Amino acid sequence: MQTFITCRDVMNQRYEIVDGLTTVADALKIMVEKNYRKVIINRRDHSDEFGMVELSDIARKVIGQNKSLERVNVYEIMSKPVISVRPEMNIKYCSRLFDTYNLRSAPVIENEELIGVVSYDDIVMNWIKLL
Repeated sequence: MQTFITCRDVMNQRYEIVDGLTTVADALKIMVEKNYRKVIINRRDHSDEFGMVELSDIARKVIGQNKSLERVNVYEIMSKPVISVRPEMNIKYCSRLFDTYNLRSAPVIENEELIGVVSYDDIVMNWIKLL
């Protein structure tokens, strides 16, 4: 059975949008309190791009380098620009994109606005529902 599932169908709202000047300590508090694995760094203006900080970035770029969570801002460790996906993208192509670029998740962008995030977990868990 061939079923067309889009990124919009499986995207989640498990992220917080923060300013680039947010400290890693404050971002981590948000992530722990809400059980999120990432924060999205807001664009400064419409010509800018979204950024993203995941727990693994904090582990590698702050803890692993013995830096202070309170003295590092998220803009210093974020990935930017991040690869984003369209809400209409078929999840099989989204999965291939993740594999090609070694991604775990991606923002879903529609009309230049962030509307969600899609991850491997979202893709698999929603695919299972169709079996």
